[in-house]
Amino acid sequence: MPKPYSFMQIDAFTTTQLSGNPCAVIFDADDLDDATRLAIAREMNLSETAFVVRSDVADFGARYFTPAEEIPLAGHPTISTVFALVDSGRLKLTGDLTSISLELRVGPIRVDIEAHQGAVKNIVMSQKKPQFLRTYTPEEVMPVFGLTAADVLPDAPLQTVSTGTPQLMIPVRDLEVLRRSSLNTALYVSLRARGDFFSTHLFCLQGITKNGQTFARHFVTPPDLLEDPFTGSATGGMGAYLWHYGLIDRPTFMAEQGHWMQRPGQATVEVVGPRDDIETVKVGGSAVTVLRGELVL
Repeated sequence: MPKPYSFMQIDAFTTTQLSGNPCAVIFDADDLDDATRLAIAREMNLSETAFVVRSDVADFGARYFTPAEEIPLAGHPTISTVFALVDSGRLKLTGDLTSISLELRVGPIRVDIEAHQGAVKNIVMSQKKPQFLRTYTPEEVMPVFGLTAADVLPDAPLQTVSTGTPQLMIPVRDLEVLRRSSLNTALYVSLRARGDFFSTHLFCLQGITKNGQTFARHFVTPPDLLEDPFTGSATGGMGAYLWHYGLIDRPTFMAEQGHWMQRPGQATVEVVGPRDDIETVKVGGSAVTVLRGELVL
């Protein structure tokens, strides 16, 4: 007999339905094997699908899959999963601030849920201690995006940063450079095969709205969706990068992404610790429910 699995679809990093980044959240998924989880992620065809599982070391566990592979830590599935747990009644709020632990593939992380009169206002994840990994030359990276070395932000390295998932940070001069970025899939697959990163984050020190300090585009590998509407994990890596290299004066800012995809999203970013020894990056955002359903397998 087919077994039903309750699920929800959540839009994260937004207060408006049908914007931000959508994520499917499958509840009580302990008995699904990884091959089935990957097949479900392909069926959902979103940037990620989250599977809620039991945990022996945290309040809840979750596993995140793209249509191509599992990802060890991700931002919008974390915001979506925690929001879905609250909205479905599986997680009870304890007041205006509820803190839980969520076990991911990289280990447990802290998640703080800010609420007002019983309604979730903001969900903040504390990402892993940043690791600054391999650097790349502009000449080997920028042609992948139809750009040149002259488009890179002056005196800023191209470097893989991981706050749980390694992502290549590519700072560019301005919004105009971001707008004309275009992914060459063959070159990208080749670069990723010889690189140390999961995906790539292009960004500049300009916002789209008056509230934003940064804007970004995030590119991934087929069969995943080529561009991610909003990338919480890479936003954390970007925050660590900007603070570490002295490119921002304050360790808090508003990051924006997805507006040119008609899925505008925003996240609060707080880098914790000195520039040379960052402890964590806190990335927060709102979320809204779009869909409730039942998956029958």
